[in-house]
Amino acid sequence: MTTSSDFPRVHIATDHAGMELSAHLVAHLTAKGYTVVDHGPEVYDALDDYPSFCIHAALAVVADQAAGIHALGIVLGGSGNGEQIAANKVKGVRAALAWNLSTATLAREHNDANVVAVGGRQHSVDEATEIIEAFLQEPFSNDERHVRRIGKIAAYENTGEVIA
Repeated sequence: MTTSSDFPRVHIATDHAGMELSAHLVAHLTAKGYTVVDHGPEVYDALDDYPSFCIHAALAVVADQAAGIHALGIVLGGSGNGEQIAANKVKGVRAALAWNLSTATLAREHNDANVVAVGGRQHSVDEATEIIEAFLQEPFSNDERHVRRIGKIAAYENTGEVIA
């Protein structure tokens, strides 16, 4: 039997272009047993600015992880590019733009990505849902080479030193 404790807490944010997909994902993932925290926006505004929504979701993922809570994030937009960039500005976030099942699973398996970005205008709702579910369900491999590479990224993030 799968329980909600088996699933990561999911922090989600979008811009106006991803609101329909975001609403679908909140309902869909909640029905599957995920605890989903929606970081906005609450209302449609074609002129909204996604960075604050995405940064808040990314900050929540990092805070949860620091507290020992298994958490992942989803950031959505028209292409997902800007949302990924915004999330990646948060220290401790490894946000990956996923456009198919392979990029979604490899982001988790090889990069231990903790946030996935998806372009709401790039996929059908069903396809985007499948990509996001693949991301959420894929574990990190803990393979030494991937741990080493992630460590080098974290070292640069924390010290500014590039390790060969």
